Amino acid sequence: DQNKTKKKKTKAPPPPCPSSIATAYVLVRGVVLGILGVNPEDVTVGLLQPTYIAEAPALSAKCTIPLGKKNGCGIVELGSLEPTKLWDAIQSALNRLVGRCGNINMACSTMTKLEALERYGPSIFNASHKKLKDTDEVLVASLPGLMQCIPPAVPALSVPKIIVEVGNHTQSVLTSTAKKAEVVIKFHVEAAEEIAELAAVSEEAFDKDEAILTKSIRLPEGQTLHEEQEQIKAAAAAEAAAKKQKEEEAAAAAAAAAAASKKQEEEEEMVVNTMEVKGKIDYDKLVQVFGSKVLTDDLLQRLEAQTVGKGRVPCLHRFLRRNIFFSHRDLSTLLTQVEQGKPLYLYTGRGPSSAAMHLGHLVPFLFTQWLQQAFNCPLVIQMTDDEKFLFKGSYSDEKGDNLMDYKKLTMENARDIIACGFDYNKTFLFSDLDYVGRMYPNIVRIWKAVTTNTIQGIFGFDGSSNIGTVAFPAIQAAPSFATSFPTVLGTESTPEHADIPCLIPCAIDQDPYFRLTRDVAHKLVTKSHPLQGKPALIHSKFFPPLQGAQGKMSSSELSSAIFLTDTPEQIEEKITKYAFSGGQETKQMQQEHGADLDVDVSYQWLRFFLEDDDELEAIGQSYGSGQGDYWSTGAVKKKLISVLQVLVKEHQERRSKITDEAVLKWMQERCIL
Repeated sequence: DQNKTKKKKTKAPPPPCPSSIATAYVLVRGVVLGILGVNPEDVTVGLLQPTYIAEAPALSAKCTIPLGKKNGCGIVELGSLEPTKLWDAIQSALNRLVGRCGNINMACSTMTKLEALERYGPSIFNASHKKLKDTDEVLVASLPGLMQCIPPAVPALSVPKIIVEVGNHTQSVLTSTAKKAEVVIKFHVEAAEEIAELAAVSEEAFDKDEAILTKSIRLPEGQTLHEEQEQIKAAAAAEAAAKKQKEEEAAAAAAAAAAASKKQEEEEEMVVNTMEVKGKIDYDKLVQVFGSKVLTDDLLQRLEAQTVGKGRVPCLHRFLRRNIFFSHRDLSTLLTQVEQGKPLYLYTGRGPSSAAMHLGHLVPFLFTQWLQQAFNCPLVIQMTDDEKFLFKGSYSDEKGDNLMDYKKLTMENARDIIACGFDYNKTFLFSDLDYVGRMYPNIVRIWKAVTTNTIQGIFGFDGSSNIGTVAFPAIQAAPSFATSFPTVLGTESTPEHADIPCLIPCAIDQDPYFRLTRDVAHKLVTKSHPLQGKPALIHSKFFPPLQGAQGKMSSSELSSAIFLTDTPEQIEEKITKYAFSGGQETKQMQQEHGADLDVDVSYQWLRFFLEDDDELEAIGQSYGSGQGDYWSTGAVKKKLISVLQVLVKEHQERRSKITDEAVLKWMQERCIL
């Protein structure tokens, strides 16, 4: 048994390909390439799969025709071609051509592989012929105007009918992806009642059919598919053109509306005074009307030398770097005093109209805190609770007046002000209701120097105004003089301190108060005062409301402001819903034209609160061009939200540590010089 050897099983040769399959193969190959407009020289057809063996007695077969990638290598594009339309077109062409085969002789010729290659080129072969030697004999079939190729057997001159099988992945499949495009054709031939006559085989070669070796549609069914695709393309192009035209019309309409709005804004009279700010603010015009001067580069360099140059602050404040504080009165003269080593003091204030301050209120205090640190100088902060009662107070028989409500608001607002980071040892914060008596001599001097006509001309008071409102400008003017603080600035004990000049940082709408002050200042000081008693001023532009980058923010419009008491969620909601956008109406328009940074509130607010100049510039370039990380309004709003959430949260944390007792300590009269 050990000497027995295993006998190798001999494999029976496959049955020969039926002649009708050979005919169908030539037809199917020619029809697919002819319909799609493929040059046979651009493809290598896969070998014929003899499914007629497994599916006997059915006469079926399958072949694969690779066509490159995505849309294929023909005229008809596979990417947009519905498979059912292709199968229908192939079936229609086969039905039409089957009769032709019985009437036209399909020429066949034998020759060596090398001879066939030299005469007809590689397009006649399929993948199975690669293994043949150059000397091996091959059979070449030719169906004029359709196909020249090597059939799997001698073709029959007629077949009853060729059926393209479709319906599942084992049958005909059209593939069109980025990496592969191909047609897999599964077909079968209906059995003939009689044995068909075979094509005659000759040793004489037929001519090469150059007409089929082009990238062109060679069958009417293919032309129909191509025309349908072109119609679809034309319709899509028309739709795209219509959409583009609609967008252009919308853009033109938006531009026209923006131009009309801009014109209306320009035509709307700009109003800037202590009581009202409205219209489109022209700051250049405002400087001319008010008679102030713009901050020059030379002046900023001098300011930098006396602050940054002294090592007290790392750089000029962003409000100066970005021209937010842009105008001044006598800042040059004041800097001359500083350059000579002489002292100055700062004066700012707040009218406590609400318990919660908003970001617009924060702007002058943030800048004043920097000035205090930069100049290492004393600061007085006036809380005008008297003013708010005079202008907004109320009275009822049941409750009386609400004067003390404003005194309470002073305490609340003072906590926000202290939280800005002022130096306690150099800051005196006072309520007019408490401290006005110490300033009274200067108030009386100002009253004496100013006529009622002057007050009415500047502030617009008339006969209906209460006498307190007419008298109040003198109370706001009084802190401009060092002698209003005999203990705080030591003018009582050290008379030369009376000549210490004052610098007032404020929004430009407060300038009328101090124009009045400057006009009469010489009457309240000695001739030795370096500015003849006039306070120097540095003016800021307005912090815009959420709804539009003009005018200024208001506490009375809750949706126009971010309050220092707002939660992170409220900040996000307000910015998302209300912040006016300078972006375009559509993504395409935004990417083509970019945003209008001058009117976009989110970008303008970033100018106030984003410290990093390089980052701000990058955001502006990206948003203004519609390209890059910040091309969209949403991205800019998201950045602003994150900046404000951090700023407000840190402010709230500092404020929470400030008690009423601490506020009273800051309001205690003491020397700070």
